[in-house]
Amino acid sequence: MQLTFASYNIHKGVGLDRKRDPERILSVLHEIDADIVALQEADRRIGERASVLPRAEIDDTHWRVIEVAKRPRSIGWHGNALLVRRDLEILSGEALDLPTLEPRGAACGEIVVEGRPLRVIGTHLDLSGLRRRDQIRSLLAFVGACTRDLPTVIMGDFNQWGRTTGAMREFSSDWQIVTPGRSYPSRQPVATLDRIVASKHWRLVETEVHHTGLAAVASDHLPVIAKLELLK
Repeated sequence: MQLTFASYNIHKGVGLDRKRDPERILSVLHEIDADIVALQEADRRIGERASVLPRAEIDDTHWRVIEVAKRPRSIGWHGNALLVRRDLEILSGEALDLPTLEPRGAACGEIVVEGRPLRVIGTHLDLSGLRRRDQIRSLLAFVGACTRDLPTVIMGDFNQWGRTTGAMREFSSDWQIVTPGRSYPSRQPVATLDRIVASKHWRLVETEVHHTGLAAVASDHLPVIAKLELLK
């Protein structure tokens, strides 16, 4: 069984032209056509933390939201949201808090694909290296404390430049760190901030940075993609 995972920091829907254009973000998602998508900066940071992607427009796509929000107009938690194809069964969604000085968190969902339960986590880590380490430790502690050893994928904006340095060293050999390539800034990317990390249950099939004309202006980050095969 193969699934396509994508992570995309959508910069609250604001592109390089400084226009907030949710439909443009959705168009990029349609270009990618992933099975499971982790979004960062999907909600506004003030007020009711309203989603920058209108629910009605998401409802017109072939994805649906894994519900983790604690506010009615939000689709995520501290800007992290998860979208999955409508034909995938959602078992649960949970908002995770991460240790930090400013609001940070993660969105966690359990889904079933072809009878196999999976766990997916979307996150946006801190700018500080020390706090990034603490946040990854917190995520790994959460996964380790879960009663079921499910195939797990953690993806998002890790805010880490080095591919295997710094906070990324917190992942043991049981995890494979997929760094598709340079994804920030979107027009002429130089930094590998966005990653997909898979548990030992998966085999990496292929990976890429989605760099199209539309993606280059829709946000300040480019989406990253990984096709993973679930081992028997």
